This record gives sequence, structure tokens and C-alpha cells, in this order.
Amino acid sequence: MTSRAKICTSSGLPLVENKSTTFPCPDCGVPIGRSEGCRVQGVKYVCPECGFEGP
Repeated sequence: MTSRAKICTSSGLPLVENKSTTFPCPDCGVPIGRSEGCRVQGVKYVCPECGFEGP
């Protein structure tokens, strides 16, 4: 089982909302966390491990 992110990779906020999500980085597999607000607004995230950037 893959570990889950506990904070939003973009904003640093805890992932407590029902519509927040976590998924593995497409390049290296490190967990990426996304809060509902950052997902809806399309805020860019950067993987802390490999530097992959996504919307």
C-alpha cells in the first residue's frame, strides 16, 4: 500500500477536507497532496523529491 500525503504540496495546509486528495508523483511515486482549494484553482505543485511540476 502506498503512503498518503498529510499536507497539501502547494499550500502546506493539512489535508482535512472531504475533497482533498493524495496521489503518487507521476515521475517518482512520492505522495503528492492536494487540498480542495488548490485543486479547484489549478494551483501548480512541485514534487519535493524529483521536481516534477503539475497543475
